[in-house]
Amino acid sequence: MARYIGPVCRLCRREGVKLYLKGDRCYSDKCAFAKRAYAPGQHGQGQARKKVSEYGVQMREKQKVRRIYGVLEGQFRKYFEKADRQKGVTGVNLLVLLERRLDNVVFRLGFANSRTQARQLIRHGHFLVNGHRVDIPSYLVRSDETIVVAEGSKESPLIKEIAENLAGKNVPAWLEMNAADMTGKVLRLPAREEIDAPVAEHLIVELYSR
Repeated sequence: MARYIGPVCRLCRREGVKLYLKGDRCYSDKCAFAKRAYAPGQHGQGQARKKVSEYGVQMREKQKVRRIYGVLEGQFRKYFEKADRQKGVTGVNLLVLLERRLDNVVFRLGFANSRTQARQLIRHGHFLVNGHRVDIPSYLVRSDETIVVAEGSKESPLIKEIAENLAGKNVPAWLEMNAADMTGKVLRLPAREEIDAPVAEHLIVELYSR
């Protein structure tokens, strides 16, 4: 299955919750979800009255997480299988793995306005991890690794625009960001309470346990 390239606001409306897929626009009055907080399609406004099965609730939760982090079905299953093999709570392990993706970390540091933009910037080679260029958005960062904007990329108009808005940017406690030279560091792996994804991960575990 190919990556979704349609209007991302439809995804928020389908899941019935803001997924913040368009960065700062999602916090503005231009947000489509704020105007039409019902499912897309001809019968969207009537779908809220339909009774959803237990399986349907679990499926929607999985789809919500996939869309938040922008991963495909096959990738998501591999993350789940890896999380299931690790010690601890499988659902929490899954979210931590997704948070460790380089595209998510770049977004969390404020070096991109959305995870989609972060993926594009990474693929174009704009970031170094521990001094080495990494162009794989799914790269899993580890504790004490540093993420910096490549020196040559700092002259890019887009990077300059992002840099101007970094001052005062809040980052999660498990990350550290220096706005002056556009560097970030992974202090440690995130705890569940530090992951602000609006999901009930236990439903995903129940889905895959069927």
